[in-house]
Amino acid sequence: MVMLLRCILLAAALFLAPAAQAQVKAVASFSILGDIVKNVGGDRVAVMTLVGPDGDAHVFQPTPGDAKALAGAQIVFLNGLGFEGWMERLTQSAGYKGPVVVASQGVQAQKMAADDDHKGHAHGHSHAKKDRKDAHDHGALDPHAWQDPRNVARYVDNIAAGLAKADPAGEAQYRANADAYKKQLAELDSWAKGELAQVPKQKRKVITSHDAFGYFASAYGVAFLAPVGISTDAEPSAKQVAGLIRQIRKEKTTALFVENITNPKLIEQIGKETGVKPGGRLYSDALSKPGAGGDTYLAMLRHNVAVLKAAMIGS
Repeated sequence: MVMLLRCILLAAALFLAPAAQAQVKAVASFSILGDIVKNVGGDRVAVMTLVGPDGDAHVFQPTPGDAKALAGAQIVFLNGLGFEGWMERLTQSAGYKGPVVVASQGVQAQKMAADDDHKGHAHGHSHAKKDRKDAHDHGALDPHAWQDPRNVARYVDNIAAGLAKADPAGEAQYRANADAYKKQLAELDSWAKGELAQVPKQKRKVITSHDAFGYFASAYGVAFLAPVGISTDAEPSAKQVAGLIRQIRKEKTTALFVENITNPKLIEQIGKETGVKPGGRLYSDALSKPGAGGDTYLAMLRHNVAVLKAAMIGS
């Protein structure tokens, strides 16, 4: 009898227990942003990323599956600053009418460099003239704001606010997750400053595939040169590449990198012409695949700082 009573009480408790909280269905435009949303959302949010690891958002072509995922989302997260030129068409085709959070809202955006004389170094931008595709895709602003972790802290606040609006019951958890993640970002920023301060100023010069590191350059005092502008579908002219090669030789820059989203042929050509060997791989617009060393935003930035420091000190 006692056993029967216990079984009845247990069954009643299970019946009366509230159903498990259904996860908020979120879509993020690209892998770096998706990782940040996961850190803020925690177990209350299921995140689907459109442009995955090692994917290039500049040349991304959405599929019907992407439209279906967007149609079923409760909230969508974008970088903004002109980064996702394809998103408006995708949201229209998907019929998505829900909230869209622009993670970079409130960030102090940097302007693109527009000179083609290969002389300026103020913000470490590419010094090849930007072609019309860049102007069409991104306007006058550099969209790669996540390359400075202080900007990512603003992303985090915007994401937390958006999730709290979509899921008010989870507001306290989103804010706690956001605060914890911002602490990690501040620690990472402090570490990066300390690491790169060990590189003599005259050696803080790097060549990369495309102009994605302007915010990193401003944050940490590193000059970046690139044959391709903000967008990876830009095609540098032979004159621009030749000018960059002359500058590399003149300044004896030996920190040469290919990015995980780009075709390495152009960097290999520059290396062959200058005798400079690539110093490794950088993560610019996408995370690595799981286990490859840059599969979270925090791991990505740590990897980039470490390989940049090693290459510049060795130059």
